[in-house]
Order: sequence, then C-alpha cells, then structure tokens
Amino acid sequence: MPDLATALDIESPQEKLVRRLCEILNEYLDPAQVKDIVRAYEFGAAAHKDQFRVSGEAYICHPVSVAIHLAEMRMDAHGIMAAILHDVIEDTAVSKQELTATFSKEVADLVDGVTKLTKLNHISRAEAQAENVRKMFLATANDLRVIIVKLADRLHNIQTLGSMPVSKKRRIAKETLDIYAPIANLLGMNEIRHQLESLGFSAMFPLRHNILKNAVKKARGNRREVINVIEGSLKSHLGQTGMDFEIAGREKNLYSIYQKMLQKKISFTDVFDVYAFRIFCNEIDSCYRILGIV
Repeated sequence: MPDLATALDIESPQEKLVRRLCEILNEYLDPAQVKDIVRAYEFGAAAHKDQFRVSGEAYICHPVSVAIHLAEMRMDAHGIMAAILHDVIEDTAVSKQELTATFSKEVADLVDGVTKLTKLNHISRAEAQAENVRKMFLATANDLRVIIVKLADRLHNIQTLGSMPVSKKRRIAKETLDIYAPIANLLGMNEIRHQLESLGFSAMFPLRHNILKNAVKKARGNRREVINVIEGSLKSHLGQTGMDFEIAGREKNLYSIYQKMLQKKISFTDVFDVYAFRIFCNEIDSCYRILGIV
C-alpha cells in the first residue's frame, strides 16, 4: 500500500498539515488506521468548509493542528479522529448519531464528551468557581482521552491568539490558568501544563511577564556557576553508586515564579529556587537511595 501521506495531493495549508499528521501517524499506526483518520479529516473539512478562524485560515486547520500535537504524544487512532472532529457537533450541523453511523460509537462518544467539556467554559469565568469547574471537567469526562483532546485543543487556541481583542485574550488566558493548567498538572502532563501556564501568563499579564522574563535572564548569569557546581556534585556522588540515573536541570517557568512571589509576598530577588533538578531512576528503591545521597 502506498504511503498515504504522499498519496494525497498536498497544496492547501490544511493539506500540508495533513501531510505532517500522516508522517507522524505512519510511525506508529497501521495503514488502515491512518486511512480512517484521513477519512475523518475529509469529513471534518467538508463540515467546516465555510468556517474560518480570526486569522483567515480555514477552520479545519485548528483541529488538524490539535491532532498533530496528540499524534506526537502517540494518541490512539480513535483519539486522533476525535481530535479532528472535536468541533463538528458544537459548530456544524453534524449530529452525534451521524458520527456514530459514519465512524463508530467510540469516536462519537469522544467527540460528544469534548463538546460537553466545551460547554463548561461558559461557567468558568468566575474565579471562585474555578475549582468546581475543574471537578466538573473530571467528572463529566468518562474517558481520559476526552480531557487530553480538550487540553490539546486549548493549547493550540492559546498558541494562536493572534490579533484577537485584548478582552478576549484575557478571558481565554484566565480560563487557561484557572482551569486547564491545573488539570494538566493533576494528570501529570507537565509539558502541556508548562506551556499553558507560560502562554496564559503572557496573555493575561504581558507587562509583568516581560519584566519577570528580563529579571530571570539577568539573574541567569549570576547563578549559572552555582548550578553547574551542584549538577557536577550530584553526578559525581551518584556515579559512585553504580545505579542508573539521569539528571535534568531546568529553569522554573515564569508563572511558577510569579505565583510564589504573590503567595509569599516577596520580590524576585528573594526567590532562590528559580532553577530545579530532577533525577530519574528505574527502581523505587533507587529513588530512596538517591534521595539519601542528595
């Protein structure tokens, strides 16, 4: 069977996205599954054919971009199909029954689940309700893939705020920081959480974000030598144990630093844990031994 990614006549921006999606999918799904996903794309493109984003691009580019992010996470075929179709019930004349007949009950249930989560956005604007909305998100989704699709959807939305009005940017940013980033954290999806927090903070408080960003950049040079000494010491001592381990140093994201400054009512100069280390090992026993050495 020919490669489906090259079998398509790629010309438009959305078809270029489909090519990229197929390239990723072909790395871990079988051709029949990829073919089903392409069919979902064709269905979604037809349903959204007269819809466009604020940027002017065809609306279908958004769900395909969401699907690409999930494919990079190795989401299963039905989850990818649901990502491509996640707005058809909400924004087009397509019904859940039609999705069931065209694809499967599983795909239709996933899309319907994402639609129900989307409707919760309308009650998430009050800060006092944020915790309740997070609980409703988790309770509403019977399948964890529904939440993962919704998180990827929000990530792409906040990545592409573009020329939206400031008021709308702030509303989306607030929802992201109050609802979506904490859910990503609860699920242990740290990469998505950090992106949501960083982009949400930048959109919500652009001036504060830039000031803190410059302060961290200035402090980086002063603290790099200390970080190198700590990392070298850890590697030296742990290397003597014979255990398998990896050390990953990272700079804490700006939103995390900002939150600490708010909660403790301190200035940036009083925040000392701007950098952090994570030590990865294979066994629980090794984890405690490494902790003792640290």
